[in-house]
Amino acid sequence: MNAACLGGFKVSVVNHNSQFVQHEYGQQVHILNDQCLNQFLIKLGQPHTEQPQLNFYVESIYETLLQTAINLFFPKKFQKYETRMIDAHSEAIVEGDFLDSDTRVVTVNLARAGALPSQVCYERLNYLFKPKNIRQDHVFVARKTNNNGQVTGVDYSGSKIGGDIENKIVLFPDPMGATGGTICQAADLYKKEVKGAAQKIIALHLIVTPEYIKRIKNECPEIIVLAARIDRGLSSARALAAMPGAYPEEEKGLNAQQYIVPGAGGVGELLNNSYC
Repeated sequence: MNAACLGGFKVSVVNHNSQFVQHEYGQQVHILNDQCLNQFLIKLGQPHTEQPQLNFYVESIYETLLQTAINLFFPKKFQKYETRMIDAHSEAIVEGDFLDSDTRVVTVNLARAGALPSQVCYERLNYLFKPKNIRQDHVFVARKTNNNGQVTGVDYSGSKIGGDIENKIVLFPDPMGATGGTICQAADLYKKEVKGAAQKIIALHLIVTPEYIKRIKNECPEIIVLAARIDRGLSSARALAAMPGAYPEEEKGLNAQQYIVPGAGGVGELLNNSYC
């Protein structure tokens, strides 16, 4: 392992032959080692990047995150499919272990930063599985901050949830896994107020921090975390030079306002052109 420089801060780079970054955060956490995604994230986070390029990068990354989650965690079963050659050849049948078309999925729009990622997942899932089994919920959550801009909690203002989650796969596509507050609040909502037990709960992120991972592991150990990158740019030199997670007490990815460093800088605001 060596280190590369991004925005003046070191981030981990691993063997290019590996699909995932090697780390010591546990089996619950999966961080992709994908050069295309890394390049999209670099472009997404540069100061001059704006709409409509920003949406394109986010959509492209989430297509890969969703595809990876499906390949890793979605159920398969043995099936046979006829092709258009069947009229000429009785052997024109494709058979094997394919995605279970009866899989039921709920993708949760954690408004507002999660609106576009969830919509991408919702649309792609409808092409892969039976549309009647695909649902999009809407949960309205946001950071709660004090006068110094420091995060003090999560402001939950309501939801539109379309049914139970019994034996369904629940996706939380939220761009920035910073403090973990939003995901834990949403997961708690589904545990306490939505009927049924989910088959799996998967959080899909552009970037996560060590602080986020620690909170998820402590408060929501049932959640599978899949991210395109981990940022820990404010960590000690020793931690940056080592495998991620090797020195957890020396790892840091959040500044005083709980924004990610290197990060991408207010992705929720940028996706919505909030201050134009």
